[in-house]
Amino acid sequence: MSVPTLILTYVAVLLAGLSALGIYSELRRRRFEPAASSDRIFRCGKCGYVYTDDPDVDRSRCSQCGQTNDAIQF
Repeated sequence: MSVPTLILTYVAVLLAGLSALGIYSELRRRRFEPAASSDRIFRCGKCGYVYTDDPDVDRSRCSQCGQTNDAIQF
């Protein structure tokens, strides 16, 4: 084998190994990462308390002061 072929093979094997390691770590991270919640986020206009409620609720009562609030739109 010539020197350029050896270098190309060495680089290709290293890149394949790094790619496999990157894919493996991404799959592992996704498996252990918590799932995104579908709850809606509310912020009280009176006391500033931020809380969540079920996704089917349009208006929710603040657990700190009792004021009814609309969901935050992002």
